[in-house]
Amino acid sequence: MNQRSSPEVLWISLPQFSPAPCDRYKHACCAYRGNVYLLGGRRKQSLKDFWKYNVALNEWKELDCSSDKAPEELEEHSMVAHQGLLYVFGGLRDSGYSNSITPLWLFDTGKERWLHLQEQSSPFHQHVVPSNRKGHSAVVLESSMYIYGGYIDMRGTSQEFWRLDLDSGVWSLLSNAPVGPGPRHSHSAMAHRDYMYLYGGLQGLKEQRDLWRWSLSSQTWSCIRASSGPSKLMGHSVGVYKDSMLLFGGGETQSAPRNCLWKFNLTTLTWEKLPSLPGFTAPCRVHHCSVGLGPNFQPGPPNNISATFPSKSINKLRPFKNKCFPSSPSTGQPEEDIELQTIHIGEKNGQALNKTKPWENCLTFENHKVVRETEDSEHSAEETEDSLAHEMPNLLLILGGKPLTEQATIAVWQMTLAES
Repeated sequence: MNQRSSPEVLWISLPQFSPAPCDRYKHACCAYRGNVYLLGGRRKQSLKDFWKYNVALNEWKELDCSSDKAPEELEEHSMVAHQGLLYVFGGLRDSGYSNSITPLWLFDTGKERWLHLQEQSSPFHQHVVPSNRKGHSAVVLESSMYIYGGYIDMRGTSQEFWRLDLDSGVWSLLSNAPVGPGPRHSHSAMAHRDYMYLYGGLQGLKEQRDLWRWSLSSQTWSCIRASSGPSKLMGHSVGVYKDSMLLFGGGETQSAPRNCLWKFNLTTLTWEKLPSLPGFTAPCRVHHCSVGLGPNFQPGPPNNISATFPSKSINKLRPFKNKCFPSSPSTGQPEEDIELQTIHIGEKNGQALNKTKPWENCLTFENHKVVRETEDSEHSAEETEDSLAHEMPNLLLILGGKPLTEQATIAVWQMTLAES
């Protein structure tokens, strides 16, 4: 009896055009309403720039990060999205300075402005708050942000587990149970249903390859033991895909990045290494960011937004498809599917481009005109973003990471997974 073969993946490098952020590592990214937000990180020095990436148009927009409400230069910080706000935590360089403030910043995605914590109706300023740290993890479960571990200057690797109630603004330090991941930094974590999953990272100076699960209902940690799986890793990334966890990149050291893509089935608790299609190899990356887009990467309504969208704009959008992994057309779509093809461009934003260089973001390029028309219509920006988030194809973006590329703009890779 033939065994079911592993799904293959297609990796494509997406060329970026100015204006765009420079290549970097130890930055933070998150997705909201079909857009990707990128903040800070490091190149030759720490960075404090802030960008919004429109995936459908493959365009970057630099956002304000100059006000006194915005963070300074950050690296190895975290950023999560919840109900229109981005929550940025940690990553400050000066430990003496950071001990005097709460290392938490809020950004309103609708008004595109940073908020003072006191502008919220909740008491974000408390006596019991976590100190500045780097290399921690942050996830959102229900209406709370959970932060684990990190490296605290002068104190070393931490095993603190903090919860921030995003409704009340109240911090609480969860009990340090004898069973748990222990001190950890440069690990990765994700949330799925009522659980938080944490993999690998550094325990002091030692790399780890263990997988832990925290239960929201029982408030306890448990170690998941499975045969095979990834090796010891730090600086990797994880994300939800359907009822699985995808783990990409990382390395045993910062100077030895890898390009393996692993899938962990959260139902059967088994690991599977996903092979790349010949000629479409993934880049080796450590301290990068990965962002999943589309319904399979964000189960339920995308990014906690309503499932009701303006019909005028959504009917114009054509379903995404490529030759390698054809997908079923969306219901109610009168037009034919789009296939992957190489498209040459002459000009972009008035700047002449190399006409022999193919445009490789073929999954989204065909919808550029429709997106433009939708943006220029009477619909609000939020309605447009809702429509785009709903129609986003299932893809994983890898942004930046070491080794840095020679090109001026950030390296962006797109991964498409074969559907079974």
